[in-house]
Amino acid sequence: MSKEKTRPGEALIARNKRAGFDYDLGDRFEAGIVLKGSEVKMLRAGKADLTDSFCTVLRGEVFLQGVSIAEMAGAAFGHLPKGARKLLLHRREIQRIDLSIAREGMTAVATRLYFKSGRVKVEIALARGKKIYDKREAIRTQDAEREARSVAVHGQRWYGRA
Repeated sequence: MSKEKTRPGEALIARNKRAGFDYDLGDRFEAGIVLKGSEVKMLRAGKADLTDSFCTVLRGEVFLQGVSIAEMAGAAFGHLPKGARKLLLHRREIQRIDLSIAREGMTAVATRLYFKSGRVKVEIALARGKKIYDKREAIRTQDAEREARSVAVHGQRWYGRA
């Protein structure tokens, strides 16, 4: 059972859980992605990993790098599993991403990969790296929330012997 909230008409392919832990996520953008047929078939099978993904801006175009899409066995026109893939964004969105990366020292990471109305979309977020103490604080709050949910469901916590 997934806790991921999907919107109507969307089917989640992959999610980058690590991004929320390693970065403070800011503005989000929805982008189309240029893919080959074998890549789309592997995405329909759920064979994608966003863990080390990031975006770069080259000559006014945004490219998604580090996304791993498994190779399709026996494909006539195969693809590279970790190749760069072009993202389809509006010019103003590209300029905003480029300025944030260049001036503010942020990075653009992929947070979700999903189907929307039969098209593959990727959600990218502008992010700033967290410090180690921020990560420790995140772990503490997650543990506290988990324990509070457990107490709410199971009643009084029991530690030790009777």
